[in-house]
Order: sequence, then C-alpha cells, then structure tokens
Amino acid sequence: MSMINSVRETVLSLLNKNNYGYITPNDFNLYAKQAQLDIFEDYFYQYNYQINKENVRQSGTGLADITKGYEEVINMFSRFDPLTNVTTTDQTQGGGGAGLPQINNWRVPTTNTTGFDYYLINKVLYNTKVLVSSIATNGSAGTILEDTNVDFFASGVRPGDYVQIGGSGGFVDVLDPASRNIIYISENLAGLGMSYTIYNMRDGVKDVDKVTQAKATMLSQSNLTKPTEMFPVYTQNEDVLQIYPQNPSWTQYYLGVGVNPDFSSNNFGRVFCQYIRYPKDPKWTYFNLVGSEPTFNQSASDYQDFELPQDEEPTLVMKILQFAGMSIREAEAVQFGQSQELVENQNEK
Repeated sequence: MSMINSVRETVLSLLNKNNYGYITPNDFNLYAKQAQLDIFEDYFYQYNYQINKENVRQSGTGLADITKGYEEVINMFSRFDPLTNVTTTDQTQGGGGAGLPQINNWRVPTTNTTGFDYYLINKVLYNTKVLVSSIATNGSAGTILEDTNVDFFASGVRPGDYVQIGGSGGFVDVLDPASRNIIYISENLAGLGMSYTIYNMRDGVKDVDKVTQAKATMLSQSNLTKPTEMFPVYTQNEDVLQIYPQNPSWTQYYLGVGVNPDFSSNNFGRVFCQYIRYPKDPKWTYFNLVGSEPTFNQSASDYQDFELPQDEEPTLVMKILQFAGMSIREAEAVQFGQSQELVENQNEK
C-alpha cells in the first residue's frame, strides 16, 4: 500500500470534516516534503536523546532498545559511493589540461556526482592498491568482464573489490574458477575494448580523518605529525574534499609488481565516502480527470512514496495538517495537528 496516498486521504478527510478547505496535489507535495525532512532531521536528535538516557541507565534493552530502532532507520539512508575528481577544467579558465584529474581534490556527494545530496559524511576512504589495470577483451558485455591477458585469481582479485570503467564502477560479485580471465560485476559496465581498473578493497583501503584547515597546516609542519598514506587526513572547502598528503604515491600493483600510476587516467574509484543522504522528495502523482477529483496514479514515472517507516504515518498526517491549516488560515486545524503531535512525542519519551 502506498503510504503517501494513505496520508493524503487522511489529511483531506480531516480538513473536509468541517468544510475547512481543499489542498491541491502540488501543495500537498510541498507540505509532504517539508514534513518528511522535519521527521528525518528529528531522528538524529532523538538518537542523541536515547544515547544520553542509556548513559544514565534510563533506557531499556532487547525489545525496549529504542536506540537500536533509530540506528536502523538512519541506516536506511546510508550509502557507500565512490567520489569523482575535481578536474583541471573545473578550476582553470580557458581549459588548461583538458580535464585532467586533480588527485587530491574530490567532489562531495551530490545529485550530480553520486545521485544523492549528503546530510552527513560519516567516513572517507581511499585505495592505495590497484590489482589490475588493463583493457577488456573478447566477450566483455553487461556484467561480464573478460580479459584474456589477465588471470584474475593470480592477480589477487576477490569478491568485493571495486571495478572502475570510465566514470562508472561496480563491485566484483563472482570469479569463475573454470575461466580465470572472467569476472562478474554488480553493475552493467563491461564493454569490449574499454580500459578498466580493479582496486583492492580489502587490505588497500585507508581511513581518512577529517581535520580543520588550521590543523592541517599545523600537522604538515612536523615530520612526526604530517599526514602520510598510512595516516591521511582531509579538509573540506565548500563541495570539495582535499586529501593530505598533497602528493600520495597511490601505489599500484600489477600481478604483484609495483608500478607508477598514470594520473592522466580517470581516478574514479580511488576515494569512497560513507554518508547519510537526504530522503527523496515524496510526490503524489495523479490522473487529471476533467470535471472530477484527481485520481491517484502510482504507476507514474515520477511517483515517489515517503522513505520513512510505516509507523511515521500519524506524524506525517499531523505535520501536513499544520501546514495545510496555515495555508487555509484555519487555526483549529493547526492546533489539532500540534496537540496530536505533542501527545505522540510525549508518549515516545
């Protein structure tokens, strides 16, 4: 069942009980977006509140472990995505470099880079080992990557390693013992004649700690504290993450032999980010029938349900009811929504 349709019907039923008025689908979608964002942000405050209660032994365990419930809900919005380079053409006027990647600068998660805007960056990782860098051959297509020049088993490739092809990538799913030059990947990426790189996601990954600009400068002043590949750090400037040390070697391994990387190639897959994304904007879609009420159309291409647990439906109704009451200037609708929301919040604490 669509939660967004159920919420809308409930809101309209409450508004129409005393002929308070009607809200259009477009207005409802705006109110629904604000209500969902409000609830989403409140998860973090509620999570912190429950942690504080645990610290003073006022929170339960087992089925009464409320903190675990908030953790599970927040993890619904957790993503682990590779970041894209800032290129020379991003930061120079008149070209200069034809878009070569700047190996230390990476874009934060956005709808243009990873498909989602981030709410909170939790962890940044970078890969220091490349297992294979070659060109796909023969029957490579879809999720099958074949390279007759490489023995993937001997190269150390294992499930979970990351395969980068151009500006896209996917994880190794399966290796075929009967065909040691074929791997199966999680995304539809492979193509004959395309160059690819496989990164070691097991023992070649380093955590990157976030520091302030002032601290990054201070750390770099001493040989004892300056960032290294073993202990890297990063700073953030607007939508760019800058990783230190400034010129890491990005050691690569081809069949166990270290070589110098080619920085003119795309470095997509070098740096990963685990972050909490914003929920998708809800959208109640409909058929616009002449002379009648709009009819719910769940099959529309731009349909989007709420990305919240089912038990948040009453809270969504009350929050949207407050927005609608303000829109139609009905104080009773606003007060009813506020009072019901207050009662619910008190019951949850």
